[in-house]
Amino acid sequence: MLNIPQWLKGVFGTAGIAGSLERETPSFYDLISENAAIEQIATGFQFTEGPVWFAEEKVLLFSDIPANKVLKLTPDGRVTVFRQPSGNSNGLARDKQGRLIACEHGNRRVTRTETDGAVSILADKYGERRLNSPNDVVVKTDGTIYFTDPPYGIHSAQQEQPVQGVYRLSPDQGELTLVADDFTAPNGLAFSPDENRLYIDDSERRHIRVFDIQSDGSLSNGRIFHDMNVAKPGSPDGMKVDIWGNVYCTGPGGVWVLDQEGTHLGTIIMPEQPSNCAWGDDDLQSLYITARTSVYKIRTNIPGIYL
Repeated sequence: MLNIPQWLKGVFGTAGIAGSLERETPSFYDLISENAAIEQIATGFQFTEGPVWFAEEKVLLFSDIPANKVLKLTPDGRVTVFRQPSGNSNGLARDKQGRLIACEHGNRRVTRTETDGAVSILADKYGERRLNSPNDVVVKTDGTIYFTDPPYGIHSAQQEQPVQGVYRLSPDQGELTLVADDFTAPNGLAFSPDENRLYIDDSERRHIRVFDIQSDGSLSNGRIFHDMNVAKPGSPDGMKVDIWGNVYCTGPGGVWVLDQEGTHLGTIIMPEQPSNCAWGDDDLQSLYITARTSVYKIRTNIPGIYL
């Protein structure tokens, strides 16, 4: 069962207006054309999350958390079930071999779906204690996996870990390391284009932090990248980065676009509160956005990074 924390209740709207673009600086329209349309490409879901593009099949996979499904969206707009039950999967990613990595919010674990459909557990405990409820995940080009572990999918009495952690799983999946332990609600995360920095948002504190990634995979020099604590409902959630290093983070009212220095360039105002996003299509210039009951798409001028 999806346990929506109290601070998130009431922030999710329903589909209505078509959405719009809200410019903060002139350079915003260099990234997204002023007349770019926000297209609803699928709807009727309970709570969508974790979009990930499969280039070889030209399909988008995404989670419907309460429905306990990973769904597949084809170019002709058909939606089929990729995996059910999904462990109430949340964030999704792909590993070096193209296999699906899933944060199973309900099963309290991170898994890999093998090419034959079998599911392998990559992490479900840290030390002798069960993880909270893994939320979002990213995979480096060397195979290293980082994921966040807030307590959204459990009740307080079920929590065994003393922290809401961010973890690193070594490329051979043999070592799980706690790399950050001072978050209140770690959520979305993304690498800079050169993979030297890792952006992680704290949804309860409503800000994004950025860390330097050391040669051993540890994180250092954590600092505030952008503060989203504004007088609008919603909090930072899933995020992705384009080839120029601009960060696209779902947040209050829509998808916030930030440059490499953390300057707010503009916002893609959404008809529903968004949860996550992913680059797709052949040129990686389509930003797919999961938002409550629907999946949306907007074309951009700059390609994203395929993750």
